[in-house]
Amino acid sequence: MTTRLLLVSDTHIPGRARRLPDALLRAADAADLIIHAGDWVAASVLDDLEQHGEVLGVFGNNDGPDLRARLPEVARRDIEGVRFAVVHETGDARRREARLDDAHPDADVLVFGHSHIPWDTTTPRGLRLLNPGSPTDRRRQPHHTMMTVVVDSGALRAVELVVL
Repeated sequence: MTTRLLLVSDTHIPGRARRLPDALLRAADAADLIIHAGDWVAASVLDDLEQHGEVLGVFGNNDGPDLRARLPEVARRDIEGVRFAVVHETGDARRREARLDDAHPDADVLVFGHSHIPWDTTTPRGLRLLNPGSPTDRRRQPHHTMMTVVVDSGALRAVELVVL
C-alpha cells in the first residue's frame, strides 16, 4: 500500500500570513497524512488542516497553551513499516546528525522545523532528516516551501521539496 504524506512546518499564522496557501491546501487534500512540525501559532491552522485530512503534529516554541494542550512535543507513527518521529526543534546545525542519531534511535525518519530552512540529509546511522521549510515565512530562503513524500513497501519512494 502506498501512503502519500504532506510535510509542513512553521506556518506562523496570522503573524506571517493570513491563511495557508491554496497550493498547500490542494496538496493536503491529495495526502493520506499531513505532518506539521510545529509553530502553527494559531489553533485555527490545526483546525483548518484537519478539514483537509488526518494530521500528525507537534507544538513549536511559538505555540501557546491551546496548541500545547492538543499536541505533543514529539510525535511518533509507523507508516508502511517506516518509523517516523516529528519534533519542532533539533538545535544547532553543527553536529545535528550525530546528536539526532543518539536522540532518536527508534526512528527511520525525523521530520523537524524551526529553522525555516529546507533540509534533507541522512545521518551516519541512516536516520533521514527532513525539514520542509515554511510555506508562509521564508525568512532568508529564496522560496516558501513544503515537502511531499511517498512511502511504499517499507521505504521512502519519493521525497520532493515543493516550491510555492
